[in-house]
Amino acid sequence: MSPDVWMILAFAGLLIAGVPVAFSLALSGAVGIVLGLSPDMLATMGTNTYNSIAKYPLIAIPLFILTGLIFERSGVALRLVRFAQALIGPRHGGLALVAVLVCMIMGGMSGSGPADAAAVAMVMLPSMTKAGYPKPFSATLIAASASTAILIPPSVALILYSIVVPGVDLRALFAAGLFPGILAGLALLVPAMLVSKRYGWEGGTPVEGAERLSVRTTFKQAIPALFAPVLILGGLRSGLFTPTEAAVVAVAYGAIVGLFLTRELSLRDLWELLGEAAIISGVVMLIIALAGIFAWAGTMLGTFRHLAEWIISLTDNGVLLLILVMLAVLVAGMLLDAISIYLIMMPILIPVMQHFEWNPVWFGILLAMNIAIGQFTPPVAVNLMVTTEVAKIRLEQTLGWALLFVVAMGCALALVALFPAIALWLPSVLGYNV
Repeated sequence: MSPDVWMILAFAGLLIAGVPVAFSLALSGAVGIVLGLSPDMLATMGTNTYNSIAKYPLIAIPLFILTGLIFERSGVALRLVRFAQALIGPRHGGLALVAVLVCMIMGGMSGSGPADAAAVAMVMLPSMTKAGYPKPFSATLIAASASTAILIPPSVALILYSIVVPGVDLRALFAAGLFPGILAGLALLVPAMLVSKRYGWEGGTPVEGAERLSVRTTFKQAIPALFAPVLILGGLRSGLFTPTEAAVVAVAYGAIVGLFLTRELSLRDLWELLGEAAIISGVVMLIIALAGIFAWAGTMLGTFRHLAEWIISLTDNGVLLLILVMLAVLVAGMLLDAISIYLIMMPILIPVMQHFEWNPVWFGILLAMNIAIGQFTPPVAVNLMVTTEVAKIRLEQTLGWALLFVVAMGCALALVALFPAIALWLPSVLGYNV
């Protein structure tokens, strides 16, 4: 067998053996270097790991992770829930609607599905359980709704996509993700409302304290949270700051909100959040760094080119091949995190995308929607792991509900695939390069 085949087999074998993704990438890349190039070339591993993370846009990733943690600790989610509950009022499926809306708004602050899921689950699950919603349904709905964070800007996954795919404007990606993200949220809301009405789950039990608060009062309390996405997107649109600088602004704004407006964040808390964000960012950056070894080895050996040529040879029908690619990404999303998927699959998919002349911004949104589905689809389902832990239930109990929401978001994905303008209209109107 050729060295590139050995490298792919080594990667698959290491994953099956339970080796973490980051080290599987590094070790399989080393196998490719030794067998296909020269053992002396192992000296390049240090340079490749450094070059993988020595990119200015990557600064935004740890900063947006910190932003999500700050807003989670600042009591922002509770204020958003109270406002949404007061606005919607008591009705069947009311709390389901609140959960979806709050997840979407929180996604516009954190850019991270698991962080979004944790913040909303802590606030919503007790209220939904008290109102008669089964815990497996509530946990799955929040996990699925939190996955829209990967689409609604700012998105950590889209930041990485803009780095991996050359020539893609991150501002265009952020703008392109907005309407598909809203569409995905609406797609989840439809079955949630229908099921709630079918089983008579009453959403009329207010969130704690909401029964004493009017829409005006709760709106005033939620203004700092509602203003965060406006600040980030407005600053990007006006050119006041770049996407990386937007992350700095988001952190500063979140700290001001927590310390001086909600006053639920102390300097001690802020110091602890810095450490927590550093740990999470370290994991992310380790994957990106060690993936550089795999990427370099695959490029030098021609592995990615061979795989891309094989994929293109499967069919001349671009639509059929797009469906096959989406199915492959969906399966990958059920097993791996978004960052690993982009780093592993994009070197293969970029030549395919260029061959069929797919719009890179539109294609990036399709990938993100697919990965979002994987975030609440077992067996891995990172968002679902978070919400089931909060709900104190087993992951297997959510399988039926997860399949329902997979179908719902799959319909939204199909619409964006059939009508690219859903993603491309807004960045075109804003004058970004698409």
